[in-house]
Amino acid sequence: MSEHLTDSAPPAASKDRSANQYAGEGLGHVAGETVVGQAVTINRSATELFSFFRDFANLPAFMENVARVEVLDDERSRWAVKAPGGNIVEWTSSITDLVPGTLIAWASEKGADVPNRGRIDFRPAGARGTVVTATIVYDPPAGAIGRLVAKLFQREPAIQARRDLRRFKQLMETGEVATAARTRRAHDEEKG
Repeated sequence: MSEHLTDSAPPAASKDRSANQYAGEGLGHVAGETVVGQAVTINRSATELFSFFRDFANLPAFMENVARVEVLDDERSRWAVKAPGGNIVEWTSSITDLVPGTLIAWASEKGADVPNRGRIDFRPAGARGTVVTATIVYDPPAGAIGRLVAKLFQREPAIQARRDLRRFKQLMETGEVATAARTRRAHDEEKG
């Protein structure tokens, strides 16, 4: 007898395609756009994680492709992000919804190099800490070809969101982000 198992992941992070197709609905998802969803459990309170994340100047510390974030005011920030081929894409984002300790939603302003919008949710997970879910809707330059090129260069948002959340977890739980680069450098120095 087969038992039907349900996926308890948030819709955007679900491996169940039928759940995933609805993930961007609350963000105004339309055909042709890509929805990315990832979630991670971090052993810290929702309030602590929200406070760190809300200071957007902190984000380049764990977001690998974010070159810089310039905070313009309480609701707007200017982003510079590394794209495939070493290019930098930029946009200004505005906060569209904010619930302290719970969620931050944003949308890029008109004229963005990569139009995008999304939300970060912070959901208490009892003694385990907080489930942090990132849902991003974006319109990749050059459509499907742009997605393929981004994937080849490891700069595709689904890959980056997963890695960035993993680094956020490391930073918040240990105070640092582990990197293989230091290990390689130390190894080379020992050999030399």
